[in-house]
Amino acid sequence: MGFENEHIVMLPFMAQGHIIPFLALAKQIQQRTNFTITIATTPLNIQSLQSTIATSSNNNTINLAELSFCSTEHGLPPNTETPENLPLSKLINLVAASVSLEAPARRLISDIMEKEGRPPLCIISDVFFGWANDVADSLGTVNVSFATGGAYGTAADTSIWLNLPHRSTEEDFFTVPGFPERCCFNISQLDPFTRAADGTDSWSRFFQPQISLSTKSFGWLCNTVEEIEPFGLDILRNNLRRPVWSTGPLIPREALKNTSTLDLSVSRQRVGKKLSFPAEKCLEWLDQHASDSVIYISFGSQNTISETQMKELAIGLEESGRAFIWVIRPPVGFDLKGEFREEWLPQGFEERMNKSKQGLLVHNWAPQLEILSHKATRVFVSHCGWNSVMESLSQGVPIVGWPLAAEQAYNSKMLEEEMGVSVELTRGVQSKIVGEEVKGVIDLVMDESGKGGEMRKNAAVIKEKIRASIRDDDEEKGSSVRAMDDFVAVLLSKRQESSKSSNSIVSH
Repeated sequence: MGFENEHIVMLPFMAQGHIIPFLALAKQIQQRTNFTITIATTPLNIQSLQSTIATSSNNNTINLAELSFCSTEHGLPPNTETPENLPLSKLINLVAASVSLEAPARRLISDIMEKEGRPPLCIISDVFFGWANDVADSLGTVNVSFATGGAYGTAADTSIWLNLPHRSTEEDFFTVPGFPERCCFNISQLDPFTRAADGTDSWSRFFQPQISLSTKSFGWLCNTVEEIEPFGLDILRNNLRRPVWSTGPLIPREALKNTSTLDLSVSRQRVGKKLSFPAEKCLEWLDQHASDSVIYISFGSQNTISETQMKELAIGLEESGRAFIWVIRPPVGFDLKGEFREEWLPQGFEERMNKSKQGLLVHNWAPQLEILSHKATRVFVSHCGWNSVMESLSQGVPIVGWPLAAEQAYNSKMLEEEMGVSVELTRGVQSKIVGEEVKGVIDLVMDESGKGGEMRKNAAVIKEKIRASIRDDDEEKGSSVRAMDDFVAVLLSKRQESSKSSNSIVSH
């Protein structure tokens, strides 16, 4: 596809779990179309994007633009531009402060228009940035909302925020508008902010108007695959009454080829992080273990569990006798980037695990995709953040769910009830969990004959569907490739229509 020089401006929410899929989407659009793409976000997020892009070659025209932002003006610590290391009580300040990006975004797009003589083809904005619709309308372009999560989780999250259905029942169970009755939700699946929301609190005051505006976008892009989430996509499309293009999986293409182990550069490119731990060590350690024998545990880039949960998880892992890699951070209430203290684990735990080679504790960050693609990895104990879910399923690795925040509990519910690839261990950081339960769930998922075997079969089927979705040969294009082509074609024909109508106005 060769096009004249079209330009798309992208506005991600300021958090790692949003910026990574935005960058991946930018690369995909760019490779298919050769459009110029500008990703605009706050200065520190631009810096980390620069280091990410610098490590990946083939970047033709992904431009980065800074949107001015001063965290201290919003009651945040100096230089705070992501939720990482931010105390939970301050999270709403960051979220609410994102509305202040409207003015600099508008200036940026006006400057682009002045230079290029016409508006960008579209704005692609985060679902949390409903204000981008006003910007697009006033500047003569269209806004497309991008849901970085899956279809089911996004549909649940948006419907719950817009309707607060749990407020109109005394029970622990409630149904969510747009979902059939069989999909009963539980109050314990709501994070504390959502659970307390009543329409007048600061979270409702942010989410309700922003999501409401996003539902009026020209269309939505969703980081999922048509064939793996037909049910969630149906609900999302019915709720929105807008086109929804499923253009996932937003995972490096190298990770979707049928090679056994990935090159370590893949994770480094995605995250652009300096590693405190040699990534090679993880893979060397995995090489020493039999196929399908290792449990991988990680709660995402900015989550952790409580100290008592950590101890019980350690007890359960040790008693299970199974090999494991655990990406571990200080528990809730401590500085996530601080030193890890021995007393947060059972006495002598790390030493015993090292000696026996039963467990590898990786502090802070590990090359997740490479670990998941390794033949030794059998199951993933995960917070069910959508990026992690897609990485796991793309490698055919089933999940033990431990959702902690945001829409993770809805993802966990969907993985268990709709896909049959997961079992939930517990929810949140408040829950009581004992080592025995941990061992029980591990035994269940590692057992080939029962539920564990079934989850694995289902995960293997989904892995193939994900890989088929990105096929791009002349005989057959996968569903995600077709969705991307359709998205671009619809935008271009909208562009032609509007230039025709403006020409006819001029000629009259």
